[in-house]
Amino acid sequence: MTKLDKVLYTARAHTTGGRDGAARSDDGRLDVQMSSPGSSASGTNPEQLFAAGYSACFIGALKAVGEKQKTAIPADVAVDAEVDLGPIPGGYGIAVRMQIHLPGMERSQAESLVAAAHKVCPYSNATRGNIDVTLTVAE
Repeated sequence: MTKLDKVLYTARAHTTGGRDGAARSDDGRLDVQMSSPGSSASGTNPEQLFAAGYSACFIGALKAVGEKQKTAIPADVAVDAEVDLGPIPGGYGIAVRMQIHLPGMERSQAESLVAAAHKVCPYSNATRGNIDVTLTVAE
């Protein structure tokens, strides 16, 4: 297990009711109703939050790597993330697929950038070796 050398930020959230409850950050910036996937209730679910968090974090990693490599990242960079939930022996698990859009960037350069971002992204580091993560550079 990797230990943090220094804490740069700590996120805090309070959740009640699980998949059919609510979650709120301590600063109030996040305040969401939760609902189970497939339910008619309004609200999000942990898998959607994971998809949004991972994809946003991955774009941040792309920008950080681009800056370090002195490579311009397109202003309209985007990530489409899918998070699957399913049974595994002894419980449930998730799998992630992300399609990375780097418009106007040469494919080989985009693939190299995505590989480098995958090495530094906190979500990638947290999931590596634990769940299936598939990254694809969009056409």
